[in-house]
Amino acid sequence: MAEIKVPELAESITEGSIAQWVKKVGDRVEKGEFIVELETDKVNAEIISEEAGVLTQILAEEGDTVLVGQVIAVVEAGEGAAPAPAAPVAAAAAPQAAPAPVAAAPVVEETTGERVIASPAARKLAREKGIDLAAVSPVDPQGRVRVQDVAAHGTAPVAAPVAAAPKAVVAVDDSRVTIEKMSRRRQTIAKRLLEVKQSTAMLTTFNEVDMTNVMALRSRKKDQFFESTGSKLGFMSFFTKAVVAALKKYPYVNAQINGDEIHLNNFFDIGVAVSTEEGLVVPVVRDADRKNFAEIEDSIADLAKKARDKKLGLSDLQGGSFTITNGGVFGSLMSTPIMNGTQAGILGMHTIKKRPVEVNGEVEIRPMMYLALSYDHRIIDGKDSVGFLKTVKELLENPEDLLLNS
Repeated sequence: MAEIKVPELAESITEGSIAQWVKKVGDRVEKGEFIVELETDKVNAEIISEEAGVLTQILAEEGDTVLVGQVIAVVEAGEGAAPAPAAPVAAAAAPQAAPAPVAAAPVVEETTGERVIASPAARKLAREKGIDLAAVSPVDPQGRVRVQDVAAHGTAPVAAPVAAAPKAVVAVDDSRVTIEKMSRRRQTIAKRLLEVKQSTAMLTTFNEVDMTNVMALRSRKKDQFFESTGSKLGFMSFFTKAVVAALKKYPYVNAQINGDEIHLNNFFDIGVAVSTEEGLVVPVVRDADRKNFAEIEDSIADLAKKARDKKLGLSDLQGGSFTITNGGVFGSLMSTPIMNGTQAGILGMHTIKKRPVEVNGEVEIRPMMYLALSYDHRIIDGKDSVGFLKTVKELLENPEDLLLNS
């Protein structure tokens, strides 16, 4: 017999939630096979079986909170497709009262023999309301059942209703409010953003950049760039290069406070905020100062794909000396981004908008982008914050300098 325990993923992770069982009781399990997905406040982890056999017990339901080291399943050696039955009562034995069966945890989504794809919150709500997930019609075109689908399906329990004495109650229209429990990752995001707001002297300064030259250079070079490197030339490599150059010029923006000490980082690990279905994550491009444009584009593309596929590891998220976030992809014209963890600064990019600006005494229509730098005023003065943002602006408006110096 082998116990499946919640593994120790990192020093800072002590618990998680069962996101999805990919095996059910009675299924054959091979050694090293993925049997359950665990959601933590940082990443989703795939837990495997260390032994081959049959999954005989599941001790935690989807949506349950489990601790590191907790036993969540049992695998027993064997080839069968179901757990061994109890020993039969001998025919010659005197009749005895059969022991009361142990009630199994309700699994209402398995009635059709096919596994229903559903979010942990939807499964939990279905269990609470006694709703068969297989009977729920999802809105998602891919067939994933969400909590809204369960709530819309109805609240009638499977068991026959028991008549109760009439009470004076106020009718509530459940369709007016949909209650959805925050995922563990969303709870952590909320907690950490609040901590940053409460524990730092955060201030935001703004500037704007004329994107004419970057867009023209990218248009001229993107085909040649792709042919020579196999990578697509986007805007993020320009911004990353400009940020690294500005951080070298203003090192306190690349620092952090540790107690009564200021730690000036001599490395340039740039976090790039990526939006996923579960919330915002910030994977890190390591040693961005040592990477050329193609390597930066490839790193960002790989990290974004891993984030969407829920394949990010803890090593992809830890550390980071500065962060870039791009609200412009969603159409944001201006925002005040919140700093990431213990970092001292974050650069917010925004949508490119054509508008009239003064150029050499003439009014011209130019593609303009607002930039926002949120920073910790405890260690970064206004002079450095404004100078940093001005340097980023000047480099982006003269992108040939970035290419020559990369």
